[in-house]
Order: sequence, then C-alpha cells, then structure tokens
Amino acid sequence: VRLMVEEGSPFRATLDERTGEIVIWKGTKELVRGKLEEELIHCPGQAYITISERCIFDCKFCPVPRLQGKVKSLEEIVALADEASKKGTMKSISLTSGVADSPEKEVMRAVEAVRALQKYNVPIGVSVYPTKDSSRLLREAGADEVKYNVETLDHAIYGKVCGRDDLAVILRCLKDAVKLFGKGKVFSNFIIGLGESDETVTEGVEELARMGVIPVLRAAGMHPLRFGEIDVERPTAERILRLTKMLQSTLDRYGLDAAGAKTMCLPCTGCDLNPHIDL
Repeated sequence: VRLMVEEGSPFRATLDERTGEIVIWKGTKELVRGKLEEELIHCPGQAYITISERCIFDCKFCPVPRLQGKVKSLEEIVALADEASKKGTMKSISLTSGVADSPEKEVMRAVEAVRALQKYNVPIGVSVYPTKDSSRLLREAGADEVKYNVETLDHAIYGKVCGRDDLAVILRCLKDAVKLFGKGKVFSNFIIGLGESDETVTEGVEELARMGVIPVLRAAGMHPLRFGEIDVERPTAERILRLTKMLQSTLDRYGLDAAGAKTMCLPCTGCDLNPHIDL
C-alpha cells in the first residue's frame, strides 16, 4: 500500500523500535503494522519512468494535459535506469507516457527506449496509447509486457470523460497484443468511480479476460487540477473488495495469474489491489 502524508489525517504513524516496523494508528487503536519499502523510481523494485509528461488528449480524470511537463530524451531515460541499476534492487523497468505529439511518435519513443534498455537484462513493460503497429514494434524491440488502458468499458462514460470514440480500436489493439506477447502479459487499467455500474465492470472484466488481458481495477480519484470537470465518486472499500473478488474468480476461470506480472502496476500493489497477491 502506498502511504500518503496529509495534514489533518485521522491517522498517525510511529516506529516500533523493537521490531523496526511502522505502526499506523487511528486514535489509540492500532490498525496495521509493517515494513516500509524504499521506492526505486516511483515504486519498489522497478525503474518506473514516464517518457512524456504531457498529452494532446484531454481525459477529464487525468492531470497530465494540464501539467504539460517535459519530454525526456533517450539519454535521460537511460541515465535514470542506470542510476536505478546501481542500487542493486532493480527487478524490472516500466515505461509509461502521455501523448506529446501523436500516438505514432510516442510509440517510437518507447521503442527506442526499450532497445536502449535491453542491456540491463530485466523485464521491460510499456504502457502507451496503442497504434496499429505498436505491439509488433514493441515486441520486436524487446518489451516483455504491455498495457493499453480502456479506462472504462461504459461507452457513454468513456465518450464523456475522454471525448473520443476509440474504445473499439483499443480493444482490437489489446487482442492483437495478446497474440504477440501471450496471455497474461497484456494489461489494461479499468477505472472504478466514474459512474459505471458493477454490472458494467463485471461484463468488461469478462470481455478483457476472455481475450487473455488482465484488467487492473483502479479507484478513481479527483485531482485538484480537474475540479469541476468531472464527477468522481471514489469507490468504498467494500465495493473495491467485491469487484476485486469478482476479478479474481474471472481470471481464475481463464487461467490468468495477476501475481505473474513482472512490470508496471500489478507487482507494485501500491495503488491497486492485486487479486492474486492481496486477497
């Protein structure tokens, strides 16, 4: 679990000097205890690198279009991975990106990075907006896993929050990716809390798993830069647990193992529940 520091939180953390564990308290009640894992880049064990911190699309749940950050050069990406590698704890490399210019140019940035990062001999995962040739190009470059995000499979909500009608294209690219990378090596974020029903989530998870894609159920959050642009109802713990149990049983039926993922979100478990690790 990724812990955030927030003023005014009802929780507090203390160090148990006997065990070296961090203890989380609510008032006088101990809620949980455990070891803090040091992040490598963004998360433990991974060099998780964002290529382009800007995007030409305008999905209302995402702050990146408002940030309009920098685009890392290939040299900067390799330098970050090199620094992470020297720490001796790098188990994998994950690349993610907005779309700075066009999906095609972004895919080529990722392809060049994957080629340059082969020298570290660790699994490499890539999350980009897909194109017709992205899976082939990334696989040939040496990527081990890919993630193309559907965000939601409620078509009305998708059109409203993403302003596009390309879900069919993304689903087709996911299907093509499974042919090249294999079942259980392709992932897709599915946001929970945009107004979708549990039935929509269940049907969407079934559709993706049937293809050989592992969905990542991501609790929606409201970023301060997007206030007033989107209605977000952050799911309760009960809803997330219920849907994650459904995800677990669906993956089991299709022989998909979320615990087998080597890169990106599923092995991290900081933001999302992994149905085969956390349950």
